[in-house]
Amino acid sequence: MSNLSKQVEHECDSSTGCNAIELLLHPREKDLGGFSVRRVLPAVQRKMVGPWIFFDHMGPAEFSAGEGINVRPHPHVNIATVTYLFEGEILHRDSVGSLQAIKPGDINLMVAGSGITHSERERPELTAVDHTLHGLQLWLALPEADEEIDAAFYHYPEADIPTAVVNDVAVRVMMGSAYGVTSPVKVFAKTLYVEAHLKAGQTLSLPDADERAVYVAKGKLKSKETEIAEYAMAIFSDQKGIVLEASVDSRIAIIGGENIGKRYIEWNFVSSRKERIEQAKEDWREGRFPLVAGDEDEFIPLPE
Repeated sequence: MSNLSKQVEHECDSSTGCNAIELLLHPREKDLGGFSVRRVLPAVQRKMVGPWIFFDHMGPAEFSAGEGINVRPHPHVNIATVTYLFEGEILHRDSVGSLQAIKPGDINLMVAGSGITHSERERPELTAVDHTLHGLQLWLALPEADEEIDAAFYHYPEADIPTAVVNDVAVRVMMGSAYGVTSPVKVFAKTLYVEAHLKAGQTLSLPDADERAVYVAKGKLKSKETEIAEYAMAIFSDQKGIVLEASVDSRIAIIGGENIGKRYIEWNFVSSRKERIEQAKEDWREGRFPLVAGDEDEFIPLPE
């Protein structure tokens, strides 16, 4: 999804919890015209968790027939994007020639590297009827050695994502390794991304990682005596043996990994170098990015 404003960092309501929780972020809902987004990262209070630098929870959005997602071509550099849907579908096109319907349960990894352009729309069959869209969109900052690699797109269907049952809790290891299983999804640094469904009263131990956070997409958790509300993200320390307990039936995302250093971010551009972002802005203004195959006629202008 394109960031629609030049300024990417958002102010979140924040607080501190138990000593294992470094920060609690409560994103503010933003109306993007027809649907809402909760942007958790980057926040003024916390820019990144491991290599993750952007975390949006979109929807659930209810669209009437004739309406839907219609994001015109826009650029990225020096990151990889991850799209994961709970409900609905997005039609992805990009400048490396990809045409992919993204469906619930799939992992879709778009590597911007030295530069990519993509659009996110919907198939006519979908927009012809009432429909729902709900999911997460995340950006991974690439390690400095990989920032300028060739652009690429990887699609992993739902059936390829490994699952496990941990203390009766169903988990999916989307990226990285946790709970004795390893995801096939390509990573560039030590990266953690896990989804879990907990029933009320169930508990789950957090996998170890240098940095990690838990986002409550639905429900409510607690860690010791600290409550983690629906739509909140808890940033945890690297303390071992941290246990989460579901107060009600909950769906959560666990993200994390290694700290790869400071990144600059403006609009849809992320880099370890400020001058690289300025170059990307100039390249987009001057039309030097590659066009999206099959979607060449429109684009989102650079915010000024």
